[in-house]
Amino acid sequence: MLSLDFLDDVRRMNKRQLYYQVLNFGMIVSSALMIWKGLMVITGSESPIVVVLSGSMEPAFHRGDLLFLTNRVEDPIRVGEIVVFRIEGREIPIVHRVLKIHEKQNGHIKFLTKGDNNAVDDRGLYKQGQHWLEKKDVVGRARGFVPYIGIVTILMNDYPKFKVRAYTVCFIKNGIFGGSWVAQLVERLTPDFGSAHDPRVVGSSPALGSVLSIEPT
Repeated sequence: MLSLDFLDDVRRMNKRQLYYQVLNFGMIVSSALMIWKGLMVITGSESPIVVVLSGSMEPAFHRGDLLFLTNRVEDPIRVGEIVVFRIEGREIPIVHRVLKIHEKQNGHIKFLTKGDNNAVDDRGLYKQGQHWLEKKDVVGRARGFVPYIGIVTILMNDYPKFKVRAYTVCFIKNGIFGGSWVAQLVERLTPDFGSAHDPRVVGSSPALGSVLSIEPT
């Protein structure tokens, strides 16, 4: 069994090897976090990279697509733009397209969103009594994507056993800690999402990245 082989590898390691692997692991994690923090500063978004988990934005985006986001304060919200936003009372962010914009005389802007593959707009998803989103609700705006590269993260969320096996293989093939950086980055990109959410909503809590979307009704 993979887990037994993993434990055997740990037992065979001497203290020097173990210290080396721990140090290597710490350097990898620290480097990954520094890169991520750098991306946050450059893009202005708390989640510069996200993975799409559902088909509510098809045909623009499909399940498993990796999106790259920016959220610069000076950039105005435009109709047709794809944004990632949070709704008060919901932990899971959503990625949908801006459908309408309402601008007041003082320049304050509110906007309405909708999934390309959904029949209706998102007002049914906003908190009770809310009809528009504001700029403060925006996590980021889609600036580019890589198709289907995030499919592994979907498998890891949908099939926990696949996640465990992937970790174990990384550990055994690349060293106890040395090869775990791949699994760690994937884990940060797609943490497990809770079960207590709207059945139309599919996504994960934000960390290094978040995944978001609304299934068609």
